Amino acid sequence: MRNAKAMAGENGVSVVGILTDEAVKERKQRPILSFDERIELAGAIKYNDLVVPQDAYSPLPNLKRIKPDVAIESASHRAEDIQRVRRYMESIKGRLVVVPYYPSQSSTKIKGKIKKG
Repeated sequence: MRNAKAMAGENGVSVVGILTDEAVKERKQRPILSFDERIELAGAIKYNDLVVPQDAYSPLPNLKRIKPDVAIESASHRAEDIQRVRRYMESIKGRLVVVPYYPSQSSTKIKGKIKKG
């Protein structure tokens, strides 16, 4: 989040999309925290200027509405999904930054650790 805010620049706004429960279920199991809890948690992070619902797993609907200068995607997402975002960002003269996936931060692994105790 800190890096995203830095990319936004001194006068930039860092906007974070939080997947709705329905959007999460497009690709994953039910989230640990409720949508409201995830929104509240993201809103409490000082680097996030604005937190918005993301109604689809793809960020494209939000990107088309917001038209940011920079979009950030996880390398864990499917290559074709990343390409769609890249093409859109290029079409509006923006740029896409793909950040590494950190397996240790996977919610599936975190759930497994909790179950093991």
